[in-house]
Amino acid sequence: MLNKKLIKICGITCSKDIAYANELLPEFVGFVLFYPKSKRNIGLKEATRLLEQLNKTIYSVAVTVSPTVEQAKQIQETGFHCIQIHGKMSDAVYEALQIPIFRAFNVTDTEQMEELQSKEKVRGYVFDAKTPGSGKTFDWNLLKNVDQGDKLLFLAGGIGEHNVKQAIAQVNPDVIDVSSAVENPDVDGRCGGKNKEKMRKIIRMVHDEE
Repeated sequence: MLNKKLIKICGITCSKDIAYANELLPEFVGFVLFYPKSKRNIGLKEATRLLEQLNKTIYSVAVTVSPTVEQAKQIQETGFHCIQIHGKMSDAVYEALQIPIFRAFNVTDTEQMEELQSKEKVRGYVFDAKTPGSGKTFDWNLLKNVDQGDKLLFLAGGIGEHNVKQAIAQVNPDVIDVSSAVENPDVDGRCGGKNKEKMRKIIRMVHDEE
C-alpha cells in the first residue's frame, strides 16, 4: 500500500489529451485498444503516434477486453508500459506478456483474485462498476475484505471531484482511475476529449494539493 495516492487518466484519444497529461503529470494514462464498442477506442497506429508524444515519466497503459495473444504481442511491440485486462485473460495471453498486467474486475466477480496473488506479472487489481467506462459508481463497501496482497489497488467507476475524497477515505486505494469525469461533452456521439481544468482539479485533489 502506497502512502502517496496516484492517479490514472483513462481513455486518452488525441494529441490535446496528451498535451494536458504532459503538463499536469498524472502517474498513469490509459488508452482503450481493440474494443470498438467504446467511444474512446483508438487504433494501434494512432496509439503509437500518441505514445511518441507522451512524457516518458508517465506510465502508458493499454486498456483491453479479453485480448488475444496476437493483440497482446502488438501492444508490447507498440511500447506500452503496462496492460489492463478486462474480461478473460487466457493462460496463453499471460505467458505471452512481458509487461506488467493490471487485472480488472467487476466488483461482484473476484473469484480469480486468490489464484492471481502468486502471478508475478499481475501488478495491480482494477475494481470497476459492472459496465466499465459507464461513469457509474458501485458499493465501495464491497471492497472492505479484499486482500490485495502486494498488488496495487486501482479504484475506478464514477469517481469525480464530488466524491474522490470520500473514495480515498473509504477505500484507501493506491490509484484513483478516472475517465468520464474529466471529459468534455460528446460531439455527435464521439468522445469530446479531456478537459484540462477538470483534469487539473482532480489530479491536485488526489495528490492532496487542494
